[in-house]
Amino acid sequence: MRTEDTIHFCPPGRLIIGQGSRSQLPSLVEHLGYRRGVFVTDRFFAGSTPWVTEYLAAASALGIKTVVFDGGEPDPSTVLCDRATQEIRALLDGRTPDHVIALGGGSNIDLAKALCVTLPGGRPVRDFVDGLNASEKPLPLIALPTTAGTGSEATPGAILLDPGNATKVAVMDNALRPQIALIDPELTYTCPPSVTADAGIDALTHAIESYLTLDSAVFDRNGHPDPGYSGRSSLTMMFAREAISLCARFLERAYENGRDTEARSGMCYASIYAALSYGSAGLNAIHGIAYAVAGMTHRSHGTTNAVMLPYVLEALVPHRPAEIVEIANIFGITGKNTDETGCELCVFLRDLIANLGIPTTLEELGIEEDSLELLTRDGLAVTRLAKSFPVPDVALEYSRIVRNAFHGQLGKVPTDAIKKSVDHI
Repeated sequence: MRTEDTIHFCPPGRLIIGQGSRSQLPSLVEHLGYRRGVFVTDRFFAGSTPWVTEYLAAASALGIKTVVFDGGEPDPSTVLCDRATQEIRALLDGRTPDHVIALGGGSNIDLAKALCVTLPGGRPVRDFVDGLNASEKPLPLIALPTTAGTGSEATPGAILLDPGNATKVAVMDNALRPQIALIDPELTYTCPPSVTADAGIDALTHAIESYLTLDSAVFDRNGHPDPGYSGRSSLTMMFAREAISLCARFLERAYENGRDTEARSGMCYASIYAALSYGSAGLNAIHGIAYAVAGMTHRSHGTTNAVMLPYVLEALVPHRPAEIVEIANIFGITGKNTDETGCELCVFLRDLIANLGIPTTLEELGIEEDSLELLTRDGLAVTRLAKSFPVPDVALEYSRIVRNAFHGQLGKVPTDAIKKSVDHI
């Protein structure tokens, strides 16, 4: 226990975890008094699995009317959200829903979160990017994740791609945290190896990044009485530590054998525990730079996070030495000293990422070397993440990290060369 922590912890309203637990949902929805819902998913889950029709039949038998929107897409955009808002409102024919259900990966859950704020009044989602006011009450959300990694079922933000500037924007409020997060490992069984890897490394990144982020006692909450993120504490670190341990045991197993139900279940627990950590502690440079990488390459969230993970971790070795050693020990790494242990951990994680079939350098993602300064600048522009990076000179370290990640080097770029580059940013 760290007595200096200033904790502001916001989990989902209800957290349900268990094999087959989706069968409990219709009766729980009825018990909570919901009677008219919107079910947000994509065409695969609506047409190729029985999960949507099973829910609709059971809910209808209990007097719950549900409208289905199956137009979810990877990396949902503000344009998709606005179009979905109008389509769903037309289907509702003037009637107001009292809940929204999301089935899918982080993309479908993020879209559903955004719809929770746009459906009541039909306004465009960009109206809410700067935050919600006291009169803007989102519809209650129920999230059923089908991947083990994003953690959207426990977090306060909806991340959308804004085609106008090719970057991602966030609709953020604690009211967007699901009222029910239902984690049924059976829903992840359809994930192919590439999705299992992408989601799994995302969960590991969430856990490690939040474990090493800025302390709650010094986190800048901007005077907000109900901050979405508020820095790491002993509470968030407890969840992160357990998530890292579960990833160490089950990530490669789930990737190598999708029929390994113990590994599938273990990664579901890893994902939600990581989300309970970063959903209050927040994140920093890995995600901050990865958002910029995604804007340039349009590669998946898990992949862009994975590429940055070892290089950001290397930059934190001098600033989080005890925690780095703890993480290394979880993976069975015991070096002679902190620097050696940290180096071995970064190399180990880079090899793990490669074993999962994910690129390990920015060059492999197709980024050109002459784009590195722009990439660094775009990463620093995500200020809420940059200012949470616990290093003395954030701009210098971002520049070093980006160049290391391009060349696939760990700690080999001279400081003088980096400083010259930073002067141009």
